Amino acid sequence: MNRNEAFSHLRKESLDIYNRLKSIEEDIQFVNQVHDAYPDFPLLPNLRCGAWYTDPSLAAPHPAYFKSTDGHFSNWGFNLRRANLHLLNYNYRGIVLVDSTRSGKRMPDALSKTVPIWCAVVNRTMILRHPETSRQNWDTLLHTPPGVVSTQEHSQIVSLLDGWADALNKSSYSLPDLSLPLRPIWITPASTSFPKFSSTDSKQTFIPIICVSASRQVQEGFDRRIGGFVYVQGSGDDHELWGMGLNPDIFWKNRERIASADRSEIDAVVTKCVSEAQATNNFHPPSAVDRVRGRILLCSTADLIAGSSGHLSTSFGESEDVAFIVLSSHDRNDTTADNVPGVRYITAPEGKKGQTQFLQTVLPRSMDFIQTHLAEGMRVCIACDTGKDLSVGVAIAALSKLFDDEGKFMESDLQNITPDKQSIRMRLEWIIASRPEANPARNTLKRVNEFLLTPSPFLQKRT
Repeated sequence: MNRNEAFSHLRKESLDIYNRLKSIEEDIQFVNQVHDAYPDFPLLPNLRCGAWYTDPSLAAPHPAYFKSTDGHFSNWGFNLRRANLHLLNYNYRGIVLVDSTRSGKRMPDALSKTVPIWCAVVNRTMILRHPETSRQNWDTLLHTPPGVVSTQEHSQIVSLLDGWADALNKSSYSLPDLSLPLRPIWITPASTSFPKFSSTDSKQTFIPIICVSASRQVQEGFDRRIGGFVYVQGSGDDHELWGMGLNPDIFWKNRERIASADRSEIDAVVTKCVSEAQATNNFHPPSAVDRVRGRILLCSTADLIAGSSGHLSTSFGESEDVAFIVLSSHDRNDTTADNVPGVRYITAPEGKKGQTQFLQTVLPRSMDFIQTHLAEGMRVCIACDTGKDLSVGVAIAALSKLFDDEGKFMESDLQNITPDKQSIRMRLEWIIASRPEANPARNTLKRVNEFLLTPSPFLQKRT
């Protein structure tokens, strides 16, 4: 076998869904062992990969969103759009955070650098935000795993920590006054023992953020197992390439069926599981923006429940005081609901054309609708295909144009509201604080800034 043939064979084995799912099962067993060692600590997947290894019946309801790119060399950062401050609301003495990585590393950069940066920045911000609290021997150091992060890289990151802490302190995010500093601890399948922590230990000097890298490091990322499969390190990564439509949610709902299928059956079993999931609606409640007392809500279009007369509701239940804006990238065949009171459908195509339409049509029409219904004392739920992008953009615009910096709806004093970049950033922070998965695209944010910061006469000429 020549080099090209060998590479092709390895790639085929790495994308084989049977190998991937068997490898995930092996890694789940390890994660469960860690959970058994810390049963009182919340178990959180780090999205997206960590969700494959974390049993939803054991996991805390709100996952983490630490990105490896924020820990890549020379790209280190504490991203206020991924502040993960909802993790500080867990009233526990520790957290178990689960992720994985592909071949070549013991652990992902998200666990070896992004989380340590987060811990150090939060610890330093505590001193700035709560100066009245006595903090003797308060740990503000950067802790990184030995042998993973070089001394030079460690020093370069340290030089940036104060700047990130200052930015977090000046943000609109609320931070609880922590009684102990955060500190990352790392566990991998190569760990010979688990450090001992207890949720009732009064002598504990820090809150451990236990970073679990679920997959075993193997040479070239592959390791043939006696059980008739090839172990693939970090199998949960990039499931769009191998999963045949399977995702962590579908996997966990059908885990026993999938695990019991042999190699000849697996494709058919996965196809059936995916098909059944697509025919079933799994509604999630909308996220209410707390800073404006829930006057603005966000969800995906899949979370909307259509009534017989075109009226909409969510899993919160029917509510006469909620109006809906529905943004969809697809033209609707059924337009009978277009005249339903309290519901506005707006097409928002993808691509360059969609960006123009978002600026020219979606934002202006949405603002008129939102202002009218807020003035009538209603709440407004904004939905888009993902619940993370366009709906967030519309919400930022509404919060910037219609609410003051204290979150009060300015029904009659709108002329006194003048958005700027800082206030727009603040509104995005309000949203992320209530909906951590919010992740508007760069182009969406550009159009929102253009809409809010360009004087109306010039904006009309440009559009």
